[in-house]
Amino acid sequence: MKRKVLSVLLCMAMSMTLLAGCGQKAESEAAPVESVEEEAEEVEEEAEEVAEEVEEAEEEAVEETGNSAVVDQLYDEFNKAMAEQLGDVPEATGEEMIGAIVISLSNPFWANMSSCYQKAAQELGVNIDVQTGTTEGDTESQLDVLMTMADMGYDLVIVSPIDGTNLIPGIVKCNENGVKVINLGPGVDLEALEEAGGHLDGKITVNFAEQGATVANDIIKRLPEGGEVAILQGLAGAGQSEGRTKGATEVLEAAEGIDLVASVNCDWDATMAYDATKDILTSNPDLKAIFACNDVMALAACEALEAEEKEGVLVYGVDFTDEAREAMKEGKMTGSMSYSSVKYTESALKMAIAMIAGTEYAEPIYLPLTLVTVDNVNDLDGWA
Repeated sequence: MKRKVLSVLLCMAMSMTLLAGCGQKAESEAAPVESVEEEAEEVEEEAEEVAEEVEEAEEEAVEETGNSAVVDQLYDEFNKAMAEQLGDVPEATGEEMIGAIVISLSNPFWANMSSCYQKAAQELGVNIDVQTGTTEGDTESQLDVLMTMADMGYDLVIVSPIDGTNLIPGIVKCNENGVKVINLGPGVDLEALEEAGGHLDGKITVNFAEQGATVANDIIKRLPEGGEVAILQGLAGAGQSEGRTKGATEVLEAAEGIDLVASVNCDWDATMAYDATKDILTSNPDLKAIFACNDVMALAACEALEAEEKEGVLVYGVDFTDEAREAMKEGKMTGSMSYSSVKYTESALKMAIAMIAGTEYAEPIYLPLTLVTVDNVNDLDGWA
């Protein structure tokens, strides 16, 4: 940052010197070289002082919040975007009873979401109970948990389904018991829900297709001569996997010189992603990039590439987990789509507080997205 500021100030000083010189008389143009050099040295010293002040201010900001200046700016932009969509949110009474059901604590993203729910609830002054099924693909156990939660006296339940239909009976039961339901993240199949006689009271999510498209565009930018690309999908029927795959596929197939050679379901599973990557490499030894629909599979792809001693392949994931952050800093991964779990859960609970107080949301609430890459990962310390 210091060097950037210094360069800008020096360029400005040089430009001003040139402009001044153009307007002077001939005798002024013959001014001693030493005086020009002295002025340049003074400008450089002033620029260094300004750069040092900027650097000190950034260090103070990190000490105060624990975040980099870039992260604080992203959080500010996020807060503004959420405030515009959520509107005025009343203070919590402290009596709100909120339940949340996540996909699996074995997945680092959802384990972090569970922790973030707890922290946000404490900060906002509401009661929350976070539950989950047994494994990431166990649709029945997740439904069993929601069916039980529907009878536990919650004011509102936030659901993140494994697939589009597995929680529908539980949502219908919540409707019948007067428990409001927010769908967070992976989408519920609204047509199937309506046919079952149920409804959602609110939805907060991200644009999954936009995530995939953003990654695809970054791949294209980094492959100016084109090349072969593969996609590692998540669980078939899961909204986030379907959306990310669709968004990436549309962009990649429309790009000149890009050949989408494989798109494989790996069920969010590291072992399946590892094996799929090896198979894809066998069939496509000139592979240039892999987009995995979450970081667990992306990291597995990195392991497979390393085992095959294959270098130079771009690897992207989604969720920006701690493991992905380290992989990017080590140069093993290229990027990961991110949205702050801290702000995600905070916004969901603010939405819940407002809905319990009587606010209705006719339209879904969408979170801003951030693409973290090897180019900016070091600027995102504190992002969570």
